[in-house]
Amino acid sequence: MRWQIRWILLGLIALSLTQCKHEKLQQEDAYDPSKEVLITDFYPKQGGVGNNLVIYGSNFGNDVSKIKVSIGGKVAKVIGVKNNSIYCVIPEEAYDGDIKVTLLDGNNQQLAQVISKEVFAYARKLLVSTFLGKYYQVASNFEEKEGPFNDCGAFKGITWLTLDPKNPNRLYFSADVNSCRLIDFDKKYVSYFRTDLDRVSIINWRIDGNQDMIVSHNHSSDTKYGNYIFSRESNFLQKKAIEVYARGVNGTMIHPQNGELYYSRFRAGDIRRYDFNTKEDKPVFSNPYSAVAVYMVMHPSGDYAYLVEYDKHFIMRTDYDRATKTFKIPYTICGAAGTAGYADGIGTNARLNSPVQGVFVENPDYEAAGGDQYDFYFCDKANHAIRTLTPQGRVSTFAGRGNNGTSGYADGDLRTEARFNNPQAITYDETRKCFYIGDTGNWLIRKIAKEE
Repeated sequence: MRWQIRWILLGLIALSLTQCKHEKLQQEDAYDPSKEVLITDFYPKQGGVGNNLVIYGSNFGNDVSKIKVSIGGKVAKVIGVKNNSIYCVIPEEAYDGDIKVTLLDGNNQQLAQVISKEVFAYARKLLVSTFLGKYYQVASNFEEKEGPFNDCGAFKGITWLTLDPKNPNRLYFSADVNSCRLIDFDKKYVSYFRTDLDRVSIINWRIDGNQDMIVSHNHSSDTKYGNYIFSRESNFLQKKAIEVYARGVNGTMIHPQNGELYYSRFRAGDIRRYDFNTKEDKPVFSNPYSAVAVYMVMHPSGDYAYLVEYDKHFIMRTDYDRATKTFKIPYTICGAAGTAGYADGIGTNARLNSPVQGVFVENPDYEAAGGDQYDFYFCDKANHAIRTLTPQGRVSTFAGRGNNGTSGYADGDLRTEARFNNPQAITYDETRKCFYIGDTGNWLIRKIAKEE
């Protein structure tokens, strides 16, 4: 019993000494009003929103609640402070880069302030934002309507986004059984685009003449036309059928040099080619699977196209034979047929889950090496992410799945914060240097762009 009491006494003495030492250190690290507050350095010298920043100096104190840091006039989140260093997170829009440290008293009044002589080089980052539409937490409150950008309701069933090649201030989207829309950047207004078709899958464009619009009707009849031309002269109010019966058209694409129309058929499981000059319609090749949705995206060069196999979770490539003016039998470029999953990787090691629309975007980093200059960005719908496919077949995640989550709704940093809910449509705006995303599950149009 006696030895137990001795150990308890020794423990209490050690604890007391430790506490005294801690209190002494706290007192030594506390802000001293008789001394000047100084910023001597900071690291890193450049960065963007969400990056960590360490500010070095003296007499900062040790109380996080009594210190305020602003960068470029924007308040930064302070993570920790010692007397000679401050740990903080760079805020959004800290463009000017001036670093200001303010010490406060218990009433939040300023005691001292210091500004760094050197300016932080703020790098504008790509961020996800909400471009158009109202987010409804309660689905029953949904409202569909025409209106200005700040009051245009929400958008159900967004399927395919496309910019008018002759007027980049007009963005259209199809929405399957729901209403197609026209987004007018000049008027800052969203209106219905009426087709009188009960199920619009794809909107595309001819390359010659007036560059008329091609609208595809995804129906289930063997005796109905599948594709229509909406004339530019009529402001896309009048349509004329391409007189070929086509059932279940999910994908179309136009060859950028020859102007031929290629389209996929759901039930038949094939890809066909229509020549506007000769009116000839013929099969190109059979898809490996029937009764599947196949979306198609042409490379800007016309040398090849990607076939996005939505139901089978992989992407194939088909190369164009200019001598015969047709596409060759496709082969897998990424993902594993019939195997859904989520994994970045090369070729068949990558895993996709219901990929849909994609878009080719030129990558300036490839210029020196030559060869294919384009990356392919696509919506990986059931993975709630935007993925990137390089010319070498490497798949990586570009945006989405932020905060260790999958689906959801959140703006911000591409990977650490942004979240989507079944994104299905994507296009790239060369004029404004940004992506628009049809965030189908959230009924919104999202935007990926550098901070403005």
